[in-house]
Amino acid sequence: MKKFLVYLPLILFIWGCEKSETYPGGTISPYISIYDIRNLYKSKPVTLSKENMLGSTSIAAMVVSDHSGGNLPAGLLIVQDARRLSKLRGIAIQLGDVANSYVPGDSVLIDVQGAVLEKTDGMLELTGVSLTKMRKISSGNTIPVNRVTTAAILANPGDFESTLAVVVKGGFDPLPAKGDVLKGDKVLNDGFGNLLLRTADTSAFANITAPVSANFYGIVFIGADNTPVFRMRTAADVTVLSSEISIAPVLITGFMSDASGADGNYEYVQMMATRDIDFAATPFALVVTNNANASTPTGYPSKGWATGEKRSYKFNLYAGKAAKGTFFYVGGIGKKINGSKSTDISSANWVRTFDYTTTGGDGFGTATTGLMANSGNAFGMAVFQDTVVTVDSKPVDVMWVSTGGSLYTAGPPAKGYRIANTDFYDIINPITLEEQPFYRQGSNTLALSYNTADLGIFNMLGGVYNVSLGKWVQARAQNNKQLSTTSVITDIEGDGATTLK
Repeated sequence: MKKFLVYLPLILFIWGCEKSETYPGGTISPYISIYDIRNLYKSKPVTLSKENMLGSTSIAAMVVSDHSGGNLPAGLLIVQDARRLSKLRGIAIQLGDVANSYVPGDSVLIDVQGAVLEKTDGMLELTGVSLTKMRKISSGNTIPVNRVTTAAILANPGDFESTLAVVVKGGFDPLPAKGDVLKGDKVLNDGFGNLLLRTADTSAFANITAPVSANFYGIVFIGADNTPVFRMRTAADVTVLSSEISIAPVLITGFMSDASGADGNYEYVQMMATRDIDFAATPFALVVTNNANASTPTGYPSKGWATGEKRSYKFNLYAGKAAKGTFFYVGGIGKKINGSKSTDISSANWVRTFDYTTTGGDGFGTATTGLMANSGNAFGMAVFQDTVVTVDSKPVDVMWVSTGGSLYTAGPPAKGYRIANTDFYDIINPITLEEQPFYRQGSNTLALSYNTADLGIFNMLGGVYNVSLGKWVQARAQNNKQLSTTSVITDIEGDGATTLK
């Protein structure tokens, strides 16, 4: 009896795992996910059967291909589903001219028994699907927007192959010259990587003017060398966001928010000039906001970055110079790299410093022992191309840490901290095209994270900013740089730091 009780769980496990069409109380779904179909391919053609599909026979999927624009490979019907673990996967089906009769939003059922799963010129396809075993269930269905970065596609091409995606805030590198059009192969960059965009010379939209910044909807194809290629379907797949280049004159590239030991007068912000700047001729301002629950005035910031008191503190930058591509600093009078006992870096380009522990900000902000929070609610930094900052002032660059506190309300009236068009934030929602000028409004939810307190970590925001394109071609990331008391300036201006292109 004891031996029977020991083996009983194993017997039940084996019995429960064995598939059976006659097991009482359960039946096998006739529909297999495209995720599972794709996993059946193991480097050589596979003929699909009820057996290798574990009792299933068909796929239920959504059509995403559209051949009316003449830019997709002829004869391929592209369908996708997310039946398995909510993982979106797609597959190309070779149908010949019949593929032209299907349009995006068509829901189809396809019996794939007897079809062959194989690779053709690098693409995973189903061939030999019987047209008599296909049935369109409905049309005009909404296809959820699948926002994908180029980096994600490049890292895992197979996961995105034959799926519909949108690359947001994409632009071309090099920048299109006047009169350039979409046709041909172009390098598409969204701040995360470079993806090949292919537009056939004979496509219906080949001669559309190449935009400066746009959202590109399209299908991911794979070439023979396993390189992903992005193809739009029709002219409607490009949504122009901008036809003008707007270059940020100053970039926030890093900050010390929690030095080793006491923070007072040892916090600082590192910035970079994207052009030669004489601050006496072209003054700027840096504003830091702290939204701790104890910061006053409480509630939503009715004056935005200009709220003042303990909520925001302003440094006017009206003296000194910064050459294009160089770093400069704003902060306390300490001018040490990591607290009072650390290396003196006063030889760096300090555009503005003063004793903020005893002196209020320029125009607003009360004296404080800590400009930037070390935990809890959000704090932010914003650069303005003017020393006058009001509720309506628009910054040229913004960065936020954390998300808590009274930051934004739709009102009316709307109250919040205005953002700039950056690698993190968008004044116009790139998908819905709705206005969203404040942090925490719409899609403006990205933020850096707090580090463990009092470790002396410099928040290095490494990235690559292309001045000619007016955009980040490699978005900033929080590269935490652990400093010691003997660290030197090259530790925060060297490897991993922001660069210009």
